Amino acid sequence: MLDVVDISKSYKESPNVLLGVNLFVSEGMFVSIVGRSGSGKSTLLRIIGALDRPSSGNVLINGCSLASLNPAEAAFLRNELIGFVFQSFHLLPRMTAWENVALPLFHRGVGRSARKARALAMLDRVGLADRVCHRPEQLSGGQRQRVAIARALVGEPRLVLADEPTGNLDSGTGAQVMNLLRALNKDLGVTILMVTHDRAMARLCDKIIEISDGRILSPDEMAG
Repeated sequence: MLDVVDISKSYKESPNVLLGVNLFVSEGMFVSIVGRSGSGKSTLLRIIGALDRPSSGNVLINGCSLASLNPAEAAFLRNELIGFVFQSFHLLPRMTAWENVALPLFHRGVGRSARKARALAMLDRVGLADRVCHRPEQLSGGQRQRVAIARALVGEPRLVLADEPTGNLDSGTGAQVMNLLRALNKDLGVTILMVTHDRAMARLCDKIIEISDGRILSPDEMAG
């Protein structure tokens, strides 16, 4: 499903953000990447999501090489194969919950009635059937993240990338969001790659990968 091959990344102001990262994730797995702030984990997630390009190396998603894609092709791949969940939700404030969820389908050219039906079904699946017409400011943090998860999944992606999905939530709400992601991973078979600094949340995943100073640690080097 996901093959990261010898990825390195440097910026002018920040050399050696990533150093020869190799990673393979099988289809249907729920994998967490843990590491301190500045370790390179979010940069790696952006490169996997075709939001940034590596300085060297390549990423293959479902056999498709990201290195060969132009910007338009990368945007198409993101919309077709990848769902994103962010720490800050990234919901549009003037849109209702269902309208936010339906956005990826709008960009695919799906008609209004069809995208509304699919958005409502996904909101029901994440337990928000009674909040479909609420705007983000009318929702709690946990509810906003559920809307963001529904938006990530409405297009039936093969891969979901979650960047600190519980980072803005209290521990109880964060656990609920993690349980939801775990259930959706099992029920839908979607592959999830999650960046987190919270090891308690990471331990709920199938596999933990630790990154430090731009490189992935071996099992012997990883903290408990």
